[in-house]
Amino acid sequence: MITAGFAISGNAQTDIHCHMIPDSYLEAVKAHKMEMDEGFPIPAWSVEAHLKFMEDAGIQTSVITMPAPQPYFGNPEESAAVCRKFNVEAASVKALYPGKFLFCAALPLPDVGKALEEAKYALEVLGADGIKLATNSYGQYLGDEELEPLMSYLNERKAVIITHPHKPSAANEKLISAVPLASYEYLAETTRAILNMVAHNVMVRYPDLKIVVPHCGSFLPNALPRFKGLLPVMTAQGYMKPVDVEANLSHLYYDLAGAATDDALDALLTIAEPSHILYGSDFPYVAPKALVGTKQSLAGRLARHGLNPEDVFSNNAARLFGAVIPVREYGERVVRLAEIEVEKDELESYMEFAKEVGTVSTAKEPGVIGLFSMQDKTDPCKIYILEVYADRQAYQDHLQTPHFKKYKEGTAGMVKSLKLTDTAPMVQAKLSKAAIRN
Repeated sequence: MITAGFAISGNAQTDIHCHMIPDSYLEAVKAHKMEMDEGFPIPAWSVEAHLKFMEDAGIQTSVITMPAPQPYFGNPEESAAVCRKFNVEAASVKALYPGKFLFCAALPLPDVGKALEEAKYALEVLGADGIKLATNSYGQYLGDEELEPLMSYLNERKAVIITHPHKPSAANEKLISAVPLASYEYLAETTRAILNMVAHNVMVRYPDLKIVVPHCGSFLPNALPRFKGLLPVMTAQGYMKPVDVEANLSHLYYDLAGAATDDALDALLTIAEPSHILYGSDFPYVAPKALVGTKQSLAGRLARHGLNPEDVFSNNAARLFGAVIPVREYGERVVRLAEIEVEKDELESYMEFAKEVGTVSTAKEPGVIGLFSMQDKTDPCKIYILEVYADRQAYQDHLQTPHFKKYKEGTAGMVKSLKLTDTAPMVQAKLSKAAIRN
């Protein structure tokens, strides 16, 4: 279990659109020869390179998501395993670099049942900050009826949903080999998916969803006037149902990844509230040096269009993710490795106690940054827990909580052995890299 209680503070510059590309994801895609499925090579990524870019660009927090392609290769079980691995790794990055990363979890669509299962695990156990949804998963578009159970659950959770274009199911391979998807089709694909959601009244029916549209609103500023003009005609003839377009649009947010030119900002402001516009880099798909230069010039361009750069770079993301400003200053972090062996007959009961204390601790104790539990594949009774605390006092406070005492007393007769190892900062840095590779 990995969870963390961090939220963006109001003055933290935040990158809402960037990707994490761990080895596990890349290996799964390459195994099925899909690394060029989107018509563009998947770039190299490491947490160190990402942190270096953030430092150079003045970004305090990055919201990481899985890139395209969607890891579905015809086997739902395999897809679910790839997404689970990605989400656990993203959660570990968030825990090991507190304040630096949030993550929106990947789901194994088009299998809605497994996607719902993973959404619950990611949000309720891993502490995901939202969900990433592809515009379409092999022909299953956002807004389609089969996604209703998933959207209903995400609405209950008041989830942030970051959307991202993927290859359309009917793409002309000859065309996209000459004209990259990202130059045109990605914008059309995003527009196609959002209009499908509007046509099915998704945002009105699920009003607690907060949905981020990428790439300066894509083609929505051009398409929406036509959509609004056609809607009454199609409704009168019974081909569409009446929908409140403006009410649906009120739940949309927009990131500026891509080309936030003067023309793009002019167009975006015809459909977007200034408080719903957010900065996005698209790292690592664009060279860091170019991204830093673009970000530096963007502040002046925003101001010329009547937008407050501080809102776009910081405050709007803080409001979107329900930020709180930390009130306590912490000292040196405490990172411990607990090695536990549980009696075989007591394993199921032990896991219930462990799940409860992990969930409650990270939800109620700001000083508990993360708890990452693992089982030995060859011997499930051997359990390893990476514990990350804000400082020594936070750890001592944790030991005195009622939920920890309940766990300790309840599992006393279940544990055969327990070894606790305090790690030094150098070891912690190595663990962060291993978490991404493994």
